[in-house]
Amino acid sequence: MKTIKIFNNLLIVIILLTGVSLLAQVKKDTTKIKQKTMKQTHQMMHDSSSRHHMHDMKMMKDSTHHMMNEEHKMTEEKKSPLIREGEIDLNAIDENKDGKVFQDQMDWNVISDRPGKCPLCGMNLKEVTLQQAKENLLKHNFKIKK
Repeated sequence: MKTIKIFNNLLIVIILLTGVSLLAQVKKDTTKIKQKTMKQTHQMMHDSSSRHHMHDMKMMKDSTHHMMNEEHKMTEEKKSPLIREGEIDLNAIDENKDGKVFQDQMDWNVISDRPGKCPLCGMNLKEVTLQQAKENLLKHNFKIKK
């Protein structure tokens, strides 16, 4: 009887040790899985961050390209012969000698002998007499050839 009791106690100890060993193995595997998951999550965040960074860089490049195009357009517009600089000779602008020119009502130094649009703001040029054009220019501090 004593032998059976010892045997049962030994069996219980073996079962407990096996259970503890299995629990330790499960905990070890769980830790490995957590570490692997954290590593994958970190990698995904890094990849996502890299994609966002690449996207931001592309957007910056596109934006810079757009700004350069706009600057180029503005430079071209400023070279327009309709934009009068320095002393403005209204009689020379009135090529058909009808006493009228077309002037922008916002950019007063944009003047043509023909209808059209202002190369600076896009507004339609308004037909005015030479006298009205002269008054508009003087009122806005432009110099006129006499």
